Amino acid sequence: MVRAVAIAGRKLLLGMLAVLVLAVVPGIFIPSLMCRGDAPHLDDLGALPHFQLVDERGATFTDDALRGHPTIVSFLFTRCDTICPVTTAKMRRIQEETFGDPIKLASFSVDPTYDTPARLTEYAKRFSADPERWRFVTGPVDRVQPLLEGPFMTSMQREGSDRPGAVPNIAHGGYFMLVDGTLRIRGAYDSSDIHRLDDLVRDARYLARTQSK
Repeated sequence: MVRAVAIAGRKLLLGMLAVLVLAVVPGIFIPSLMCRGDAPHLDDLGALPHFQLVDERGATFTDDALRGHPTIVSFLFTRCDTICPVTTAKMRRIQEETFGDPIKLASFSVDPTYDTPARLTEYAKRFSADPERWRFVTGPVDRVQPLLEGPFMTSMQREGSDRPGAVPNIAHGGYFMLVDGTLRIRGAYDSSDIHRLDDLVRDARYLARTQSK
């Protein structure tokens, strides 16, 4: 008799646990799965053309380096002491945040005549750039300028004094661009807006999940 009561008690307990699991688990996991599945809205700002420049190692850097994976792009020049150190530090944080993700980074110089590969190498070291994931790009002005002022929509316009030895003031964009694995520009993100930087990382991860080589 006692054994029958014990068995009945265990069955009742197991039944109550089952009801609890069925009631609670869907409420926790289903919303998370639904949110994960939502595709973000990504712009299509056009495709990058073929280009051939050089990176901080002096190696050829072409559009093929951006194929097959998302790439986050920024613009800088090594003599800049205002916005560039700030945006480059933010790129470094993105590099750290996306560690292990198939996402790469590229920073293009808007002062390519001065920013030789050697200078870009030193600049990259200052920000602990991972050479396997983060490239710094320069090249002849007549190749860099059409790319940056064309599809990348950033200025290379010099303002103020241009005397020898003077640091130029180059009015370039302070935003980051997201390029997908097929070389289409999928968004521009204000680097001064922390929420937009969160969007950038989310969107890059979405592209990494949904695009294959």
